[in-house]
Amino acid sequence: MTDLAWIDAALVSARPQAVAALLRYFRDLDLAEEAYQDACLRALKNWPQNGPPRDAAAWLIMVGRNAAIDVTRRRAKQTALPDEDQISDLSDVEGEVVQRLDEADYRDDVLRLLFICCHPDLPATQQVALALRIVSGLTVPQIARAFLVGESAMEQRITRAKAKVAGAGVPFEAPDAVERAERLTSVAAMIYLVFNEGYSAADPASDRAALCDEAIRLARLLLRMYPAEPEIMGLLALMLLQHSRIAARFDAEGAAILLEDQNRKLWKRPLIQEGLALIDKAIRARKPGAYQIQAAIAGLHARAETPDETDWAGIDALYASLEQRAPSPVVTLNRSVALSKLSGPQAALDLIAPLAERLDGYFYFHGARGSYLMQLGRNAEAREAFNRAIALANTPAEAATIRDYLDKIAAGAAQK
Repeated sequence: MTDLAWIDAALVSARPQAVAALLRYFRDLDLAEEAYQDACLRALKNWPQNGPPRDAAAWLIMVGRNAAIDVTRRRAKQTALPDEDQISDLSDVEGEVVQRLDEADYRDDVLRLLFICCHPDLPATQQVALALRIVSGLTVPQIARAFLVGESAMEQRITRAKAKVAGAGVPFEAPDAVERAERLTSVAAMIYLVFNEGYSAADPASDRAALCDEAIRLARLLLRMYPAEPEIMGLLALMLLQHSRIAARFDAEGAAILLEDQNRKLWKRPLIQEGLALIDKAIRARKPGAYQIQAAIAGLHARAETPDETDWAGIDALYASLEQRAPSPVVTLNRSVALSKLSGPQAALDLIAPLAERLDGYFYFHGARGSYLMQLGRNAEAREAFNRAIALANTPAEAATIRDYLDKIAAGAAQK
C-alpha cells in the first residue's frame, strides 16, 4: 500500500468514529485527540508496508487506545497516590476500558461527539469551531482562515470551548429518544451554520468555501445514523441544492450573480438530482419541518430550466408555510422576492415595511428594498437604500453587486 492519498482519505473518513470512541473511553478531549494523532502517525508508518486494515476505524481506535493508556500510566506515575482506603476497592480501570472498546457502538459515538460540540452552554461560534476541530479534524489555521480571524483568537476560542465542556460534566451516554429529538435540532443547526459560513465565500477554492463540503459530509454522516429523520433529509437536500449553484454564483471579478442571472448550465445536476430525490423521500414521511420547506423552495428554483419557468406562486406558498412554522423577519424578507414577481415591487415594499427597524443592520434588507424602489422609478430613495447596503456589506462581492445597481441608476439618469 503506497497510495498516500488513499491513506489520507481513510484517516479523514475514520476520524469521527475514532475520536468519538476514544473520547468515550477516556472522557478527555485533549487526550482523545492526542491518541488519534498518534494512531495516524503509526498508520502512515505501518499501512504502506503491511497494507490497509479491513476496518480502518477499528485499527485506529485500538492503536489510539493503547497510546492513551500509555500516556495515562505515565501521568499516574507522576501523581501522588491517594490514601489506602480510597484505592483498596477500586476495580480494574484498564479492564473497563477494554470492555467499553468491545462494546463500542460507532453510531452512538459519532452522534455523541456532535452533541458534545453542540453543548447548550457554548456560544454558536464556539460550537462550530469545536466541531470543525474535533469532528472534522481541520487545523486551527484552517478554521481561523475560514472565519476570518487570527489563529491565536481561534486557538483561544477552541480552548475555551474544551474547558467549558470539561467543566460542565457533559454526560457521555447515548441520548434517549426525547434527548435525541431535542439535540438533533442543535446538531442540524450547527451543521447548517458551518455550511452558511462557506456559502458566503466568494472564492470557491478558498478554505472558507470548503466548509460547504464539510457541512454536507457531516449531514451525510448524520443521515446515515438516522436514515428515517425527514428533517435531516431536508437539511442535506437544502445544502446540496444550494451548493449545486457554486460555479455560477460569482463572476470572474468575484461579484455575486443573482439567481435569475446565473448560467444554469453551470449548475451541478448530480447534486440537484440527489437533493430532489431526498425532498421527495422526506415529504412521504408527512412530518414537515423548516429544513424540508426551505429545501422544497430551493427545489422549485432548481426545477426551472429558465428564470421565466420559476413557480413563484409555489415558492410564495412555501414561504408562507415557513413563516407559520418558523417565523422570522428574514423569512418574510425572502418571501418578498416571490411576492414582487407575483404582484409587483410595491406589494413587496409593503410586505417588508414593518421589518425596517428589526432589519436595519441587515445588508440584504437594504439591498432588496433598493431593488424594489429602483423598479418603481424612485431612484433617490433607491440610492439611499443601496448606500446603506454597501455600508453593511460583509464581503467585497456583496458590495460590488450593490454598486452595479448604483451604476444602472447613474446610467439611466445620464440618458435623460
